[in-house]
Amino acid sequence: MATILNGPEAVRAAVGTEIGVSSWHTVTQDDIDRFAQVTGDDQWIHVDAERAAATPFGGTIAHGLFTLGLGPKFAYELFDLQGFAFGLNYGYDRVRFPAPLPVGSRVRMRALLARVEDVPGGIQLTVTQTFEREGHEKPVCVADFLMRLYSA
Repeated sequence: MATILNGPEAVRAAVGTEIGVSSWHTVTQDDIDRFAQVTGDDQWIHVDAERAAATPFGGTIAHGLFTLGLGPKFAYELFDLQGFAFGLNYGYDRVRFPAPLPVGSRVRMRALLARVEDVPGGIQLTVTQTFEREGHEKPVCVADFLMRLYSA
């Protein structure tokens, strides 16, 4: 169930708290192939299962940006920001890919509301997104996502 934060004061009150952990998502080769086709990033470690099998990973791995791109899917599941006219993706401050995400793995995201700042017409949130691979301690991606929410 999504965490509902209604208005700027509720958002500010949640700073420093984990606002949710998503359900698991299984990464398929079809997902990776479609991502490679759209982005033009068809580097063999992502799309050539036979060649990738000979690497220390034992098979193909997800693109880092594929993993990061799962953020909106998980965010919609985790939190609902109400009491604003609209919100925008403002970017990322820091993104790291500390571990690979092999095809066939399951991944989920933890969201921590790290910071809220005033901006003209609204507020800017920094949400630390930690993408976890099932059964592994080291995250596959950690990113500070910036979102701007504007008042009605």
